[in-house]
Amino acid sequence: MTEHLVRYKFFLIIIFLFPLVLLKAQQYPNSKVDMLLKGGIEDIMSQNYQDAEKKFQRLKEGYPELPLGNIYLAALKIAKTVDVEDRFDENYILGKLSEADKQCTKLLEKNDKDLWSQYFMALEKGYLAYYHALEKNYISAFSNGLSSMSRFEKCLQYDSSFYEGYIAIGTYKYWKSEKTRFLHWIPFVKNEKETGIRLLKKATERSSYNRHLAIYSLIWIYINEKESNLAVQEAEKALKKYPHSRYFMWALARAYQDIDKRKAISVYKDLLDSYLDLKDNNHYNEIVIKHKIAMLYHDIGENKKALKLCDEILGTGSLSAYVADKLDERITRVKKLKSELLNL
Repeated sequence: MTEHLVRYKFFLIIIFLFPLVLLKAQQYPNSKVDMLLKGGIEDIMSQNYQDAEKKFQRLKEGYPELPLGNIYLAALKIAKTVDVEDRFDENYILGKLSEADKQCTKLLEKNDKDLWSQYFMALEKGYLAYYHALEKNYISAFSNGLSSMSRFEKCLQYDSSFYEGYIAIGTYKYWKSEKTRFLHWIPFVKNEKETGIRLLKKATERSSYNRHLAIYSLIWIYINEKESNLAVQEAEKALKKYPHSRYFMWALARAYQDIDKRKAISVYKDLLDSYLDLKDNNHYNEIVIKHKIAMLYHDIGENKKALKLCDEILGTGSLSAYVADKLDERITRVKKLKSELLNL
């Protein structure tokens, strides 16, 4: 169940969040705008959320005609909330994206063939789709996702040198093919997994700013394809540049689960420390990671350590009603694991 949810969330991120990968490499003509965007996105990758917010706020205030400030303030709020598994601030997120939509519309009314204006709207629709997908409003998610994809394709028509676009297209082709693999016998349902992987590899070779996002996509594809050694190699490379990135730590730990459970435990412990250090730790990821470590200890026969973690999890207090509800199914599984361990 957990594995399915992780892959599903990643699938949603790639389909609806893909516009994030394009702007940096293309480079917006205004160097100050470009600098603020690059810096803010780098801060998100390293979970420096306060610094990212300052940069995006400067972008919003300094360039009020551009929708980028509003779009990325919403994107930041989504990213941080997903990272810590908390409740979304719906009014804030939808408010920023609604404001951005109005700005995009004004720009397109002036010139609907302008590359950047089309891109801004693709970006806004992409984040709106992503948010709705996370909130399980799938009709709105796919409607806005298709609108985003359509405008993204227009951008490629205007400028085919968007090499970072291969990241979005490659990942989309792979995961779409993966999710429809049982329908590949139908003539018009193509298996484009190999095409997707090829495009992603090409993106890692050509991308100047966003190579890390192509690598992130490839890591999860390698895990899905049971090529965990390749996933480990790519994740370890990424962590040399972003040593504290929880995104890559999650991926590395998951990749190691298939080939070296003790190393997986080690990485999960580092990830756990990262969450324990958060001032606003709501205990969600703390419990999830402890459960994963406990299961791995059980797998390698260190049952006393597994039992100790189960007790720690079940003794965790101060959970909000929201977090407790989200963890309900997992807590049931922890209790089941504890029962099995006590009966050994």
